This record gives sequence, C-alpha cells and structure tokens, in this order.
Amino acid sequence: MIRHESNRIDPKRRATIDYKKKQFASATYAQQEYPHRLNIYQIPPTAEIRLEEFEQWAIDRLRILAELEACMFRNRTPAETSDHIRPLLEKWLRLDPNSSSAQGCTDPRLHDQRRKDHYSHFILRLAFSSTEDLRRRFARVEGALFRQRFQVESARERQDFVASLNFDWEAVEEHEKRTFAQNFLNATPNLKKSDLEDGTWVKVDFETVPELVEGRRVFVKAGKAYVPSKDQMSILLAGFHDRLEHGLELTARALPRLDEDDRLSPILDHLSKNFATPDSSLSDSETTLPGAPITALSIDHLSQHFPLCMRNLHMNLRKNSHLKHFGRLQYTLFLKGLGLTMEDCLIFWRQSFKLITDDTFNKEYRYNIRHSYGDVGGDATRRGRGYSPFSCQKILTEHPPGSGESHGCPYRHFSVDNLISLLQTIGVPDREVLRGVKDDVEKKRYHIACNRVFEWAHTSELQQVKADHSWKATELDTIVHPNTYFKRSYLLKSGLNGETGRTQGIQMEM
Repeated sequence: MIRHESNRIDPKRRATIDYKKKQFASATYAQQEYPHRLNIYQIPPTAEIRLEEFEQWAIDRLRILAELEACMFRNRTPAETSDHIRPLLEKWLRLDPNSSSAQGCTDPRLHDQRRKDHYSHFILRLAFSSTEDLRRRFARVEGALFRQRFQVESARERQDFVASLNFDWEAVEEHEKRTFAQNFLNATPNLKKSDLEDGTWVKVDFETVPELVEGRRVFVKAGKAYVPSKDQMSILLAGFHDRLEHGLELTARALPRLDEDDRLSPILDHLSKNFATPDSSLSDSETTLPGAPITALSIDHLSQHFPLCMRNLHMNLRKNSHLKHFGRLQYTLFLKGLGLTMEDCLIFWRQSFKLITDDTFNKEYRYNIRHSYGDVGGDATRRGRGYSPFSCQKILTEHPPGSGESHGCPYRHFSVDNLISLLQTIGVPDREVLRGVKDDVEKKRYHIACNRVFEWAHTSELQQVKADHSWKATELDTIVHPNTYFKRSYLLKSGLNGETGRTQGIQMEM
C-alpha cells in the first residue's frame, strides 16, 4: 500500500500565482525613460498602445528600412545614402537630440519620438523573426539605420550614450598609451598625434572588430585590438548586431504564442510580406496631373509612362482585344488611379473589346467596371470610392497569373528570357541595365529591378532635377506603386515640378 504524505502537494495542483494577479500586475518597465536619442533596444516595451499606433508606427519604420535596403542594393556610397535617407527620417521617424529642447530628455516631444522608435523596432522584430532570411535582412538594415544615426550624433551626446552601455571593452590607461604610442601611429592610418593624446582608446578582443583587423587599421597585441575613438563605431555595430541577433532568436521561439491573438497575427503577417516590397497607399496627390487630360483617347499616348506591369497589360489588350478577369481588374484600378472617370473607363474598355457586341459587353463586363469604381455593389461606407489601385506588394503576392493571363508583375512572374525580351520590345537595349535587372530578379529584388529601368529611362531628367533642386529627396524615393511610377515619369518627361505639379510651360502632346 502506497503511503501519501498529507503535506505533499499534488504536482497537478501546484501552487501558482492567481491568474487575476498576473493579469493586473504592473509591468516593470511600463514607464520607460529615454535619456538618449540612440537606442540598442535591449529592453522590450511593456506599456499599452492603441492597435492603430501598433500598425502605423511599424509601417513608418518599414518605409525607412526599405529605403536603406534599396540604397544597399544600388551600391550607393555612404554619403549618398545619408543624403537620401535624412529627409525620409525627418518625415517618418524623426528623432531630435537632447540639445534641441531646453528641457532635455524630459521634453514630452522627445519622449514621444523615442517611444515611437522603441516600439516600432520591437513590432518589426516580431514580424521579421519567423525565418532565417528575414532575421538576417532585418539585422542588416537595422544596423545600417543605427550607423546613420550614430554618425550624425553630436560628440557630447555620442560620448554619453557610449558611456551608458555595458559593453565588454576596457579603457586604455595613459601609461599603456605612452608605451605603445609609436605602434598606434604606425598601425592606425591617418592618425594624428593630437588624436593619440586627446582621444579615448579602448581595447577589445580582436574578433569583435574583424573589419578593422582586415583593413589593418588597428594595433593588435596579445589578442587585443586597440581601437581609437574615431573607429569605435565598429565595436558598437558589432555589439548591436550580436544583441539584435540573439533577441531575434528568442523572439522566434516565442512566436507560436502569438497565434492565439487574432488581432496581431494578421498585422504581423502583412508587415513581413511588405519587407519584400513595402506596401503603399495611394493618396489623392497621385491622381492630380495638371495639364494632362486623362481620357479614353489619351491612354495609348500615356502608356509610354506606364510601368512594365501595366504596359504589358496594355500591349496584350491591344493585341488580343481582351483581358481576363484579374488583368481587367488590375488595369481598371490603375486607370482609375490615374484620374480616368468611370464614364471614360467604360468607353475605353468598350472600344478595346471590339470583337464583341454591345449586348455582350453590357452583360458581362460593364457591371464589374462600375463595381471597381464603387458605383454599384458593396456597403454604404465603401460605395462611391470602390477599390484602391493595386500596390506593387499586392501585385507581387496575390493572384499569380495562370495560363493565358497577363496580370501580375513581369519581373516576378515572367521567365528571365521572356522578361529581357519584353524590356527590349519596349525600348530598353542597354546591356548593363538588362544584366542588372537579371541579377535583381535572381535575387528576388523585383521592385529594385523596376526602379533600375525607371532610372535608366529618365537618366537625364533625374540629373536635371537633382542639379537644380526642383524636387525634394522624398519625391525621389523608391517607387513601390504603379501609379507613383506613372506620375513621376509623366512629370519628369513633361518638365513639371514634383511637389506642386505646376506646369513649367510644357503641356502634354496629344
């Protein structure tokens, strides 16, 4: 007979904290302070935010990361990348230094900016930790963003931030600096004696600064690399990457728990898909083209400004006098985004479908066009607006084309040979451009390939607007929407101002 002790706790009934106490317990870091503009994101946020903020903050940060990755793919120099990304940071993810406010880091404005930066990083960490490829790309672009911010930080605030970090490095003592002074001067390029005497030197394990050791830019002795203050960015980046990669691995293990929350899972899934090509919503400014009468008769002429996906649809429509359902939907919404009215759109499609009778057109196609414009169908909230034009992300990820269909993205859905043939057909003979497109497609950088063709087709115009500063940097960011492609192409070729769209004396030729 088994004897049970009366004071022994049944393992199935172990004493645990009351779930109510867990639910209403106050978080340790609910009210986090942000004494520095820079952040290495070691402590996750725990305070509450609205679901709208959760999604919008992540989207704003994703815009910045996508532009940084695009700059890497285009092999832009650090100076070019900095010039390109600075106005975008001001617009989407602004972070002002402590010196910008008399209250310092306690200023509510600075706190809100840094709070958004903190939360948006961890939201995207949730979205991009599911696969090894996403984790690697996220760590790379976050490191590039950290580098950009660190380089523009003032010397005082940079020093305070570095002092606050608990990194495994050791300060070089004065006697040690005097002992190895000549070695420092010989091993460190462009090092001045003033930098040697006044600068702060640290020594770390040489494995943590491989790029400095590889470039023979530091003195190494007994397994330690002696790093001057001007090169300590490499140490910070190495530490930042190590902590971020470790955090991403921990996040990946915790991801299955999020499946229970049906509010966050769709948002995170949408964000991870947008990392291939950032999503873009179309505002009214994309449909306003002063001096450009968008009518059924002008579509053929305007097609020279279409991106390859829409130009392929237009060419197939003219060739076969017909498009299948998803091709018609993609093209109709694109034309709607250009500013084509529903009446003109009906005229355009009726003239294009010249092999069928009026009765067949009215029965099988007319309703779908009106439905796309919101004239019929749908609820009272959506009626009057209809569907939005498809973004590049939507075209890339939804409804891949089947046999006999022409919709989708040629960079994504065409074979390389067919893609090159199509580009040559529309007038892209440059072998260097075609080679770059092929390389982009093989690496699944479809939107970069599209932007590459755009930049080649508008080389002189882009050089002109950059030289006379008539376009802002935010108006020349990476194109991620077919309607943005059209508007930018039309404005550049027509000599119109990018911001206001006011004509400079050149009207559209009909």
